[in-house]
Amino acid sequence: MTHPRHHLDAVIHTPARFSIMALLAAVERAEFRFVRDTVQISDSALSQHLTTLEKAGYVTIRKAQAGRRTTTWLASTPEGKAAFTRHIAILNQIASPPSTPESREPAPQGEQSE
Repeated sequence: MTHPRHHLDAVIHTPARFSIMALLAAVERAEFRFVRDTVQISDSALSQHLTTLEKAGYVTIRKAQAGRRTTTWLASTPEGKAAFTRHIAILNQIASPPSTPESREPAPQGEQSE
């Protein structure tokens, strides 16, 4: 049997990318600055993580012009949402107590009186 950790998504598993995916999984789309401020990382770090997530097919990045200002919108793709859901399920599996009797430690026995 293989330990569930071997099935974790390496792209999502880093703390910053995990945080980005968690945020994007909860909304239809989010503005770059909102994600940056919520996840508390720099513009350049967020850009690098987004590039990795976009290459994996997990996020889309769209730019929209509003007057003179360009807004960058981020969204999780259906593949990204599915990957994030699988990743969470594996983390929950790892965090769950063992389900087989052989893998449990015996309960401590009370003191016996003489």
